[in-house]
Amino acid sequence: MISRRLIRIKAFKTLFAYENSGCESVGIAEQNLIESCDKVKDLYYFMLNISSSLVDVASERISVGMKKFHPTQQEANPNLKFVNNKFAGLLASDPEFGRYCQKHGLGWGEYDAFVRRVFSSMITKDYYKNYMASGTSSFEEDCNLFSCVFQDEFEDNEELASILEDMSILWIDDLAYVLNVIIANMDITIRRKKIVHPATFLKEEDKDFAIRLLDESIMRYDEYIDLVSANLPNWKSERLVPADAALIVLGLAEAVTFPTIPVKATINEYVEISKYYSTPNSRIFVNGVLDKLIQEKVASGEIRKQGRGLLEN
Repeated sequence: MISRRLIRIKAFKTLFAYENSGCESVGIAEQNLIESCDKVKDLYYFMLNISSSLVDVASERISVGMKKFHPTQQEANPNLKFVNNKFAGLLASDPEFGRYCQKHGLGWGEYDAFVRRVFSSMITKDYYKNYMASGTSSFEEDCNLFSCVFQDEFEDNEELASILEDMSILWIDDLAYVLNVIIANMDITIRRKKIVHPATFLKEEDKDFAIRLLDESIMRYDEYIDLVSANLPNWKSERLVPADAALIVLGLAEAVTFPTIPVKATINEYVEISKYYSTPNSRIFVNGVLDKLIQEKVASGEIRKQGRGLLEN
């Protein structure tokens, strides 16, 4: 499920915490890294699960309207298209989905007020109005409606951010990625008529990549920081921005440890991460230092890449 970039971000956060919070056990750091990766899948199921909750809100409103002593024509003859949404129905009837959400406590009952506000926002949007007014009914149309919901209602939502922060401090930075995965998997659901149940890692070797990257970075952290200081005579290691230090160490560890990952890709990945997790000047600093140190290790033979073009800058 999670991409190599997200793995690198998780490894960066874990390494940063290990070096700056006094964590003494590499084993605990590894556990924290894998847990942070698994939490992405939990967020995926949690966000998907709001689909059924939104249908429940719609069903409740219809029921209340029909029970009125003098219902309006619309209340007496409600449009049931949304409450009969086949995608939400598929989620509700999927035993694996239900078991996972129940086991990990991924229900929305505690956040009913938020679900109602999302529903109130959703029904004002053109995508919902067009869906309800459509004379057709299909599984694809029902899935596409929820694609619009996930695209439109949750990103940059401060109330949702607060909910996620209360449930897991690991979730705030993962929301945009998870929403994109949900939307992408909707096309697979349309084709297969089945809910996508992703594994945490896209490939089994990605888990190995995560653990080896972290272990090598921890093991050689002091060595690499000394190398940075030696190549920057006007700098001392204590003057390094901690986030920059962690990113440079990770970049060096990756370049040395993984012979099939191109040097250019490694440098670009950590430069990109620095834009979001360090200072405004970090992009230039991380790029320059990593490029210089990696090229020195290539020249010395410590970095050996397998495959044509893997050493290109």
